[in-house]
Amino acid sequence: MATINFYLDKPDKKGQAPIHLRINCSGTQIKLATGQKIAPELFDKQKQRAKGQTYDVIEINHYLNYLNDRADELLHHSNKRTYTQEEIKDILNQHIDSYKDSHSVNIVKEQISLYGKPFTFVDLFAGAGGFSEGFLQAEYNNKFFDFIAASDINENCELTHIVRYNHQLGLNAEFLRQDITEPDFLDNFLKKIGDKTIDVVCGGPPCQSFSLAGKRKKFDKKDDLFSHYLEVIKVLQPKYFIMENVKGILTKEDGKIKDLIIQEINSIVDTKEIPVLVSFIRKMKSNNNSFILECIIKRVEIETLREAEIENGREQFIQFVDNRFKQLTPKIADYKTSKTDQRINTIRHGFNILARTKEWEKLKRDIIKEKDHCNIDNDAFVEQFTSFLTHISSENVIEQIEYSFNDLKVPSTYKKDCSDIITALKIYTSSFDETVDILLNLTESKEKSALKEILDSIRLYKIEKPFVANSSNYGVPQNRERVLFIGCRKDQKFISEIPATVKENEKVTVFEALYDLDFIGNNEEAHHYELVDISKQYNGTAEKMKSLLRKRTIDGKENPKIGKSFSEWSREGRLIERYQPKTKPFYVKNFEGLQKGEKYFDILNNHKTSNQNKDVIKRLEIILKNGDYKKAQCDLEECGLTSNKRSYNVLKPDSQSPTVMTIADDYIHYKTPRALTVREMARLQSFDDSFVFQGKRSTGGNNRKTEVPQYTLVGNAVPPLMARAIAMEILKNIK
Repeated sequence: MATINFYLDKPDKKGQAPIHLRINCSGTQIKLATGQKIAPELFDKQKQRAKGQTYDVIEINHYLNYLNDRADELLHHSNKRTYTQEEIKDILNQHIDSYKDSHSVNIVKEQISLYGKPFTFVDLFAGAGGFSEGFLQAEYNNKFFDFIAASDINENCELTHIVRYNHQLGLNAEFLRQDITEPDFLDNFLKKIGDKTIDVVCGGPPCQSFSLAGKRKKFDKKDDLFSHYLEVIKVLQPKYFIMENVKGILTKEDGKIKDLIIQEINSIVDTKEIPVLVSFIRKMKSNNNSFILECIIKRVEIETLREAEIENGREQFIQFVDNRFKQLTPKIADYKTSKTDQRINTIRHGFNILARTKEWEKLKRDIIKEKDHCNIDNDAFVEQFTSFLTHISSENVIEQIEYSFNDLKVPSTYKKDCSDIITALKIYTSSFDETVDILLNLTESKEKSALKEILDSIRLYKIEKPFVANSSNYGVPQNRERVLFIGCRKDQKFISEIPATVKENEKVTVFEALYDLDFIGNNEEAHHYELVDISKQYNGTAEKMKSLLRKRTIDGKENPKIGKSFSEWSREGRLIERYQPKTKPFYVKNFEGLQKGEKYFDILNNHKTSNQNKDVIKRLEIILKNGDYKKAQCDLEECGLTSNKRSYNVLKPDSQSPTVMTIADDYIHYKTPRALTVREMARLQSFDDSFVFQGKRSTGGNNRKTEVPQYTLVGNAVPPLMARAIAMEILKNIK
């Protein structure tokens, strides 16, 4: 393993020492003059970087980090196996000469970003933009993220994105409002991206109704959004991707869903390595499984095809298997039977159905959309819809073909041929990982190690298992547990978890997050901040409440000297300097209001309480007094104020809130008998106050299926500070 370091040569007459790059590798050394000089007292020998925060120092460190990354790529992460010393020197000297020609040490503040390293990201299932917001807050060693594009299906998500990122921050980030399951989604998204290479993809595809292949009974519109998310990954091939989901995904169907997700991620391949695998399989074809091995070759070669070519590749696969059946038919059935027998026709017509998978999948999508549009569920229609959708699935068609083969009286001589055809069809619907398992079973023990070595290099992403991240560990005043799947491309450093940024005893409390917004009553709206006097509001407990307020760094660590309170961070904003807002925050009701310029510029936005009647307020008072909904049941019954509502969550000022959901009435303020405002819920999610949630404040009934009002935007979002922690960990490791 080569080592890369920087050292100083003897100072010149002006006291400036040249900085040299030294590479030690296998007992030999490569030395290069970087062209930079520095006073020895300004160079940290241990860190091998310049000391201080002046613009000159920042530029020198940018340059040294750049050279270090270039050298590391040549030595450890190059497509070429090895370089000679002369090649390494020549390539690095080209970088050094290019830098000398293009840069000057005397830079102005506006030029600093030119020497930083932007990494690009896109946000799928973006919602309000929690992932996007957190990524734009992250910066490490002058590496940062450039926001390229986002996508979601809802209009208010698009409106909130455009106002925040295009109007307020002045970014060129694109937004695609389209269902990811539609056939032209990927083409349209690629148009939004243009010629840019994407380094990171993030998103949280809903998996509420996701089930095992062949066992999707609900046929919900959200059934397989995860697979469509991975299709984007396969095309973009980012360095890292993050998939966020609810904790229940780990135990769904006894953990089989989690295993299937890992399997699908492992099935994303490096297409450049496919020819090596194909060559290996061709050498195996001399054994008696040549037909199956040829099917495996055709299946793995589909991975190399472009989107427009895949259907043709699938048709050729089915045609190959169908030809095998045509050769077999005269041997297992006489002429008359082959033309009239229902079982033979089932097999023959099954091939026709499988050859037109694309058309059947489109039909399935359209039916599911219509089913969803007509609210078909829990009625006399749902079973018929489910039955039809089940019967046209590829898995079910293959199952019917297998039944027909088993029902035929096939001579024992040809039973293996029939079995091979069924295996071939199962290969057709298998993931790459499942196909590999079939191949391993056909491989002789002496060849297995060579095959496994090929398979290790062919998998594009490394992932061991998902992990549970609690947002309160990252400075968010909320116990929100989410599962993260992080895919790491094979040429990148492996990330297995996101380290906590705060200790258990320094987590941000509800009081810290909300106390300065506690100047509003029932059915009121505030457009500016008001002074909150804790001494007057809390009388005898004022000192205890004040003790909950702590000075912190942006990620929640306590720092009494230079830190800010959580509410100060929320008011002042957490975005890094290059993404500071270009305009004041504003609110619009809809796209029409945006086009007409009907903007509402307020100092404080989204801070409006619900208009709750006297009975509701009294009910909330009783629950708040008891501190718990269950404990308050007796008192509620005595007062005739019981409710059909399943739960109320009473916020505790000295701890974290429970998971913030989409319905504000589920929560009771820790001091006042009322629900939370959108701004208060946004604080519990760690959104800056300058992030304005657009459109309708709330909605109800069937509208909840199609509309995404402000409360839903907040409740469904990834907490920005948790997203920031993810982004920081990626910046520390990305190459």
